[in-house]
Amino acid sequence: MKPINCGSFQIPVLAAGKGWLVVDKPAGMTVHNMPGMDLCSFVLTHLQNETAEKGQIDFDPEFGVNPVNRLDKEASGIVITAASREIFRFFSNQFQSRLVIKRYSAILHGLLENPGGDDLWGIWQWPLSDTAGGRVNPEGPGRRHNTETRYRVLAHSSHYTMVEIELLTGRTHQIRRHAKLSGHPVAGDTRYGSARAANYLKRNYAFDRIALHARALTLLLPDGIFPKTIETSSIPLQMQELFGNDGNCSATDLNIRTQIDLNTVANQASE
Repeated sequence: MKPINCGSFQIPVLAAGKGWLVVDKPAGMTVHNMPGMDLCSFVLTHLQNETAEKGQIDFDPEFGVNPVNRLDKEASGIVITAASREIFRFFSNQFQSRLVIKRYSAILHGLLENPGGDDLWGIWQWPLSDTAGGRVNPEGPGRRHNTETRYRVLAHSSHYTMVEIELLTGRTHQIRRHAKLSGHPVAGDTRYGSARAANYLKRNYAFDRIALHARALTLLLPDGIFPKTIETSSIPLQMQELFGNDGNCSATDLNIRTQIDLNTVANQASE
């Protein structure tokens, strides 16, 4: 399926079927709540204007286009959009039942050490409230709940650590809050990290986003029997350049290191 034309840029379509599209949201765009300028508006306009694809997706005009999962405006990556109530419920039930494997790539400040032992994965387990916090109180106000974030160190540069992250629970800003609590906030994050550091990156490197990218989702598709992994082709160029220019990790090497371990994902999905 052709990418969604937004004038000065395009939104890649990663997969599609009857009643749904999976897209690679760019950083700086809200998923919804900004009619005419948000991701769902662009997907809706695309389906309305592309007759052939409108028929293929079987778009329901009364339902419109609604996001199944959400990403922060400053982040990028995979978003599932539904074009019918039935499909929306189908995907939403998998997220609510924690059947979806969610993998992210992130660049963290500082040199995060590899977990000890034979397991390449570490885990952050600081309890978080349902309400988002800030750099002073990332745990958030009110009652806190068990929260789990798995991470795997992929590479180090002079000042940063590239990690792969898997969400095991779903609190607001979970990755950003746990990264802050670990002492290694996400690069570019003005809410939980240093505003001074984020402004430095923006001023000197035109890095105007957070270094967090939703890389892959593994879930059951409406016409499938077994779970399938949908992933973006690579991490965004801005993230590649920020990390690659800070050390001796080439763009090619970085892409290899940040590839999702599909064998591990497949084993998890079958359990």
